[in-house]
Amino acid sequence: MEIPTAHLRTATIDDVALILQFIRELAEYERMLDEVVATEGMLRETLFGDKPAAEVLLCYEGEVPAGFALFFHNYSTFKGRPGIYLEDLYVQPAFRGKGYGKLLLSALAKLCVERNCARLEWSVLDWNTPSIEFYKSLGAQPMDEWTVFRLTGKELEKLAG
Repeated sequence: MEIPTAHLRTATIDDVALILQFIRELAEYERMLDEVVATEGMLRETLFGDKPAAEVLLCYEGEVPAGFALFFHNYSTFKGRPGIYLEDLYVQPAFRGKGYGKLLLSALAKLCVERNCARLEWSVLDWNTPSIEFYKSLGAQPMDEWTVFRLTGKELEKLAG
């Protein structure tokens, strides 16, 4: 599907407020808004500081921001090559169904190929059926045999000693 009015660009430090807005909107959709502690200052430092931890692509319809993808490199020891992990993909409700999510994922797939990455991967909440069906329609395979584990807060600090 051709999307003549849509275009992507790499985010800059001037986009921090927009990125945080998209993060909050995504968190609200995922029923996790109370977990967002990120601030513009934190994003400036971690995305655009001396050692950027992630990259952001922004999607626009004309001049209007429509969505974003925030991603970073991971590494596959089995493949002996890096990969790209998509942390967040979000398209605002008014722009859904126009192919913008596919446009963002396609751009990430292209980056994977250009950067000689072995894979592009991400997680999705198990109740998010529309997204799951969308990802499957692109040929993405669920990794049902894997369980994600996470340490945060006091448990992380306790293990760190």
